[in-house]
Amino acid sequence: MTLLKLLADPLIILRSFNRWRRLGMSLLVAIAVTLGLVGPLAGPMESAIAAPLPIASSTVAYLPPGNAITDGRALLRYALPIDNDEVRKLQSDLEEIAESLRGKRWSPIKRNVTKAERVVSRGRDKMLAAVSDDRRAAAAELLDQIEQGLPAVREAAEQRDKEAVWINRRALLAQVGQLEELMLGDFPYEVPEEYADLPQLKGRATVVFETTRGPVTSIIDGYSAPVTAGNFVDLVNRGFYDGLGFIRAEDFYVLQTGDPPGPEEGFIDPATGEYRAIPLEILVKGDEKPTYGNTLEALGRYLEDPVLPFSAYGALAMARPGNDPNGGSSQFFFFLFEPELTPAGRNLLDGRYAIFGYAVDGDEVLRKMNQDDQIISAKVVEGLENLVQPSQS
Repeated sequence: MTLLKLLADPLIILRSFNRWRRLGMSLLVAIAVTLGLVGPLAGPMESAIAAPLPIASSTVAYLPPGNAITDGRALLRYALPIDNDEVRKLQSDLEEIAESLRGKRWSPIKRNVTKAERVVSRGRDKMLAAVSDDRRAAAAELLDQIEQGLPAVREAAEQRDKEAVWINRRALLAQVGQLEELMLGDFPYEVPEEYADLPQLKGRATVVFETTRGPVTSIIDGYSAPVTAGNFVDLVNRGFYDGLGFIRAEDFYVLQTGDPPGPEEGFIDPATGEYRAIPLEILVKGDEKPTYGNTLEALGRYLEDPVLPFSAYGALAMARPGNDPNGGSSQFFFFLFEPELTPAGRNLLDGRYAIFGYAVDGDEVLRKMNQDDQIISAKVVEGLENLVQPSQS
């Protein structure tokens, strides 16, 4: 199955836009959004349109307002299904440092540190209350480490040491992420019964790709896309992707793989002897569970934001036939995000293709990849216990 066939409509538009970049790429995209051109870009409207899901009264997975986030790790942190304002404030204060750091604005960095220190001090009890008794000691230790690590960021900012600020901030955010994971409870919703015959990822998993250019580490998010992520982790665990080559098209800004050798164009499940088809699965900000079976455009929700957007380099998404939202199987792609081509928050892929994770290490490897490279092996190194096979559903 060719890349053109799988990623037909939106990416053709991106390719056309690329030819106009020298004439003002950002302006063209802005005009396209303003005129509503995001509407007609996808395939034909489906005959049966599912009703939109109700908006949750309390958001369990959300992104903060303002500039779109382009860091996959940050997107994954915000996508965790937790509901604790204090830890989200702490995370936000630390995330905001990145923008100030890029502009070498040192005073705002120090103010963010002060705000973070205040949250840790005043919100400690509320954060610990969100953790179960058996995890509370570990959470308290993390809060101690965060509190002790914040002064190092302020000191680095005072010395105008950009690298030290970046390193210390990243370490603190990793600890915040661990604290947020301690707040997780049971899987937050039931997947529709019609997909019970498909593997599901009830949590997260880490997959390491060994490629001919080096390793790429990705976090797979079953909280936002349990069926899509479950299918992928199952195929990785079967060794399906080992030895498969990449398809690269410079104009399309994707790096795609998953086409097995031979006449088959997807995964044939040995348990059934049939093509395993994966439904389009997208969790929208504010919804309690994903939508299935239709693009957000077909549902009239094309201006709403997915929890996992195409705004970070190395987003992993399911490929599918351009005219069939539910025709994906084994092929997936890394999206090689370029701000000029796909402005964060208003690009042409959100809501049309299902993201199920992000590459968190190995961007430099992805940038070197071409059609001559291949996946040597793909391994689930963490989280395999979260994979639920159909017989266990």
